[in-house]
Amino acid sequence: MRTALTIASSDSGGGAGIQADLKAFARCGVHGTSAIVALTAQNTTGVSEIFELPASFVAAQIEAVLSDIGADAVKTGMLFSATLINVVASALAGRAVPLVVDPVMVASSGARLLQPDAVSVLIGRLFPLATVVTPNLPEAQALTGLDTEDRGKLAERLVPAAVASDCRPHDCKGERDGHHELKHDQRIHKASAQQQGREPDNTDRLDCDH
Repeated sequence: MRTALTIASSDSGGGAGIQADLKAFARCGVHGTSAIVALTAQNTTGVSEIFELPASFVAAQIEAVLSDIGADAVKTGMLFSATLINVVASALAGRAVPLVVDPVMVASSGARLLQPDAVSVLIGRLFPLATVVTPNLPEAQALTGLDTEDRGKLAERLVPAAVASDCRPHDCKGERDGHHELKHDQRIHKASAQQQGREPDNTDRLDCDH
């Protein structure tokens, strides 16, 4: 069975975060592992508190999973602070594993889930490591400073903003509501296969029921 690691925050309401990622992985027939960076106290009406975990503990979780279980792909979600983004980027740098970056910035209730000073760190440190970047429309607008719904223009602005990122315009999603779950992307299959020293084939596809 293939494995995927989600590095994100816990949603006590179960509708997003680590909990939602693990459900999506299971639906795709993937064994899900996790590294939690922050805890949230939230429900359907809003986020009341956020508790940031120590950077050293976040790094220890990632190392524990990747050094033993491994991962065919990694996905990041809400990372909250510049400190946490830096530790995640350092832990993933140099690893030949496909990375999906979901730049979670604001909850559906309006609560801010990414500190203002963390935005530049997210773009400068994590985007260059990404295989796919999946902002929704409001996030893409916030990241680019563009007030447009043209996904092509948003993607074109995001790519140079990511400096050395391998993100292509068609890899930058721009949906208005909600965040994309991990979907099959041909370059993810290719990178996963190459990591294992073989050529990609149809067995590298993760077919989900959506």
